[in-house]
Amino acid sequence: MKALGEILKLSTKYLDDQKISRARRDAEEIIAAVLGKKRIDLYLEFDRPMQESELEKIRVLMKRRAKGEPLQYILGSVEFFGCRLQISSDVLIPRQETEILLYKACQFLEKFDLTDKVAWDICSGSGCLGIALKKKFPALRVSLSDYSSKALQIAKKNAEENGVEVEILEGDLLKPFSGKKADFIFCNPPYITLGEYELLEKEVKDFEPRMALVGGVSGLEYYERLAKELPEYIKPGAKIFFEIGKDQGKSIIEIFSSPFWKTKVVEKDWSGHNRFFFLEIE
Repeated sequence: MKALGEILKLSTKYLDDQKISRARRDAEEIIAAVLGKKRIDLYLEFDRPMQESELEKIRVLMKRRAKGEPLQYILGSVEFFGCRLQISSDVLIPRQETEILLYKACQFLEKFDLTDKVAWDICSGSGCLGIALKKKFPALRVSLSDYSSKALQIAKKNAEENGVEVEILEGDLLKPFSGKKADFIFCNPPYITLGEYELLEKEVKDFEPRMALVGGVSGLEYYERLAKELPEYIKPGAKIFFEIGKDQGKSIIEIFSSPFWKTKVVEKDWSGHNRFFFLEIE
């Protein structure tokens, strides 16, 4: 009967042989998940005998990882801005950039009385932005929308598991909000170009939903639509928070060049890339 330490060593070599980056870390995460332990706890139990039932579960998950499936999908959940979120291949894996967007937005929103203010998370996917926003500011009235019914099923579960009440709406971009207006809009739309999509690494291209990644030939299709459609959906003084591609800042400022927009600001992520776009009206 093999001990935990030996299984970790063999698993690491297996993933490394398959050219999986961070092989040791991923092996630790998978084994810890199967055993129901924290990753750091493994180092206190290297001599622990492993049961065959445990080994079989580990083998199944290691094979999935060896084929390039993202670890987050294998484990089935991620941490995001104080929330535990379920994810599957029906939704994008929430990324650090999106967490930074929310961090910057929260710094701004803390200045206001948010009682009964309305916030929308458009193209919500797993619901990460809207759910974390509602958890941070319970007084907000938050709605999530997405074109994908499967994504919204996950978002609904995530809202329930994080103990927040949000409205769930299905439809294309702003169509679910017909006749309504918002004070704050958050949107992380598809913004990868068709050309960029073809060059994406295997873990993204082969496993994450294409419809949540590609924003048309130019990658700007959704921003162009929003620039035309948003004015009739926002209240006076509305604030809008976008995530954008790192090379799209100049193009998006041009898209939103109308004098209707009082403030147009491109901001950087922690790596110094243009990654966020903030809009404000009078």
